[in-house]
Amino acid sequence: MDQLEQIISLIALTMGVGWASGINLYATVLMLGVLNNMGHVTLPEELQVVGDPLVLMAAGFMYFVEFFADKVPGVDTGWDSLHTFIRIPAGAALAAGAVGDMAPAVEIAAALVGGSLAAGSHAAKAGSRVLINTSPEPVTNWTASISEDLMVLGGIWAALNHPVWFLAALVVFVILLIWLLPKIWRGVKKVFRFIAGLFGAKVDDAPDDRQLPNKSASR
Repeated sequence: MDQLEQIISLIALTMGVGWASGINLYATVLMLGVLNNMGHVTLPEELQVVGDPLVLMAAGFMYFVEFFADKVPGVDTGWDSLHTFIRIPAGAALAAGAVGDMAPAVEIAAALVGGSLAAGSHAAKAGSRVLINTSPEPVTNWTASISEDLMVLGGIWAALNHPVWFLAALVVFVILLIWLLPKIWRGVKKVFRFIAGLFGAKVDDAPDDRQLPNKSASR
């Protein structure tokens, strides 16, 4: 029974760090590092590097920057776009570290699952922010950002202390994500189509002028 509980805890931690990294990577690293250093949790040896003072200072500084960037309409979308190349590979790396010193196949599998969860949660966060930014007031951005931070902190805490409940909630999240992402994507396309339409006349003039001689020549 103890071995089964350890396996469940390991799976929850692996999936938890991947999922949380896609939403707020720096809060994830900070929470893991602080809890490990305070003795509240014992992370796998491969993941204990997050408790290194240098890593904690870097994560703390970047979380401070993200805390404000994530609450400014427009800036949050640019920040999310940049972090597409950071959150997903970092989520994969943290998930691989969470399984500890196991067989390479296990680490690769953990990295694939963690990276996929990070990609899914990041896509939901970034896409929803594009839609939220259609509203000019900043209240929704602040509400979304604070809610995301609380969700990450609560999710990591649940993954460490109540792994079964966390995995059950994660299954529900994935099901909702499969249903929600296409709707978010359609909304994002409408937003960018509207923005492109504002500049459409300027963009289309030049190509039309170049094509007119070709059309007349073909006739």
